[in-house]
Amino acid sequence: MISLKAKKRSNTKGGENALSVADILKKVKELEIRSKKLTTSLFGGEYHTAFKGRGMVFKEVREYAAGDDVRFIDWNVSARIGTPYSKLFEEERELTMMLLVDISASSLFGTVKRRKKELIIEVCSTLAFSAAKNNDKVGVIFFSDQIEFFIPPKKGKEHVLYVVRELLTIQPKGKGTNLSEAVRFFNSAVKQKSIAFILSDFMVEQYDDALRVAGNRHDVTGIKVYDKMDMDLPEIGMAQVQDAETGKTLWIDTNDKMVQYSYHQQFMQNEEACRRSFLKSGADLLYLRTDEDYVKVLQQFFAKRKKIKK
Repeated sequence: MISLKAKKRSNTKGGENALSVADILKKVKELEIRSKKLTTSLFGGEYHTAFKGRGMVFKEVREYAAGDDVRFIDWNVSARIGTPYSKLFEEERELTMMLLVDISASSLFGTVKRRKKELIIEVCSTLAFSAAKNNDKVGVIFFSDQIEFFIPPKKGKEHVLYVVRELLTIQPKGKGTNLSEAVRFFNSAVKQKSIAFILSDFMVEQYDDALRVAGNRHDVTGIKVYDKMDMDLPEIGMAQVQDAETGKTLWIDTNDKMVQYSYHQQFMQNEEACRRSFLKSGADLLYLRTDEDYVKVLQQFFAKRKKIKK
């Protein structure tokens, strides 16, 4: 049986670890322009209306009217004025968005258009600028087989630009993936109800318990990022492949029909396990392939959430 991660060789581009300050600033600016354009012209207010606030907050008092809930009569104001007054509440619209970002070695894999890491950066940037446009807080948990870096949620454009710079430049100490540890850290570090996006290829097991806790406390959405070669092998004959997370190598015959079948089945089994885990936790799950348009997927997701809210 072929390892699910056997083909994920680390194809880091030369010189990426030594990006100059000018290169980083240029990439940040490009992502800012693209993300703002998408937020303004495509998503509009869909991001904000797709998610509920954290609860009801006091707005004002007004004179009591027939049909008002007597539980919300403000007795202090009523006694002072001599006429019954009711408290009015509105949904609290300030949200907190948390991005849980898988930066393990497998994120460096990609065969068409871009690598998983590059797609994750684009999606995170778009979500972060959407949150900033609506004056919401944004925080990030970078993880591999350990918690690599935690950015507590804050508001503002400068904070989002800082998040984008970290997305572009962070270098993980670990190579593996421990999704369960990342979600447990999120559960303990972020107490208030949040919108949480988990971006990973999810080619790991045993994260159900932590995800179930997160699903009960927060509004969780998984974004499964994958490459078409994660699903099917190209027919290129004998090939040596390397596991980017363990460094192990092996030779496989990519033309062998049984090898191709086993490889595809492992992907489908992982996908089904992932789908069940999110379903049981009450969380949403999106699929993004490295060679496909993520904008359409996000648009459809926001539109679906808006309909559910109504």
